[in-house]
Amino acid sequence: MARVETAARLHFGFGNLSLAHDRLYGALGVALDRPTLAVEATTAEAVVCDDDVAAEYAERVCDLLSVPGAEVSVESDLPRHAGLGSGTQTALAVLAAIARAYGRAPAARERAPDLGRGGRSGVGVATFEQGGFVLDAGHPAALFTADAPEVGAWEVPEVSARHPVPEDWRFLVVVPDAPAGRSGDDEDASMRQVVGDADPGIADRISGVVVRGVLPAIAAGDAARFGDAVSEVGRLNGAWYADEQGGTYRPPVGSVVDALSKSAAVYGVGQSSWGPAVYGVTDAAHADAAREAGADALEAAGVDGEVLVAAGRNRGASID
Repeated sequence: MARVETAARLHFGFGNLSLAHDRLYGALGVALDRPTLAVEATTAEAVVCDDDVAAEYAERVCDLLSVPGAEVSVESDLPRHAGLGSGTQTALAVLAAIARAYGRAPAARERAPDLGRGGRSGVGVATFEQGGFVLDAGHPAALFTADAPEVGAWEVPEVSARHPVPEDWRFLVVVPDAPAGRSGDDEDASMRQVVGDADPGIADRISGVVVRGVLPAIAAGDAARFGDAVSEVGRLNGAWYADEQGGTYRPPVGSVVDALSKSAAVYGVGQSSWGPAVYGVTDAAHADAAREAGADALEAAGVDGEVLVAAGRNRGASID
């Protein structure tokens, strides 16, 4: 038997979505220490799993590894399609658990494309591997095609920069009760539309924010500066997505972001991936006040939801 535990991630946005530049995508994100996802697997003669998503990945993994099957159980799960990386973490956790049960190396980065993961952003794979803050290198824009590529017909972007998250940093996570964020074919269609229409000037502005704001802030351990910078990256990404998601932030995320932005305990606010998860950058000294601000923001937006405060996770998935 093998057991794998991994955790959520925040996705702050992409560096470029315009085909006018040489490199496409280039994602920024950070691993959180909670919520967590845990999967167990034992060898079996067929795939046995009562979780539909995990079962689908288990079937693919057994084909990839040329093994007869596995009994897979999901002990704890991440909110699905909420902007916290559940798809990639589930796929890679199932892969690692089954591979280890059979005494194989998971080779998560190499096999992620065959599981349909890592086609645009490499953040989920990189945080599964080592955690921390990640900036990936993106893909050559020349490889972009009008039609979606076949599953497995890409490589996961390499990591351009990785930094450990300072121990006293915290991340407020607010998940409004709202429809799930885009995924699968819907997400792919939206992204292809965005790439076709993207203003290259926005990418130029984002690169300046990343180089002069995000990277110096994480290196120096300056949470306030980091929060300002990643929230600006998210806001600029929202200008690309506005037609696809109904604004800079998808409803009701915009209302939550507006309310949270007024809190002195939160240094920067934004939407993680397609949402509806909203993040806020804070620190241990302001964690309680940030949590209260999150609850107040949901009330101000007129929606229910979940509020938690997480630390960064500076290690990859645990495999026992």
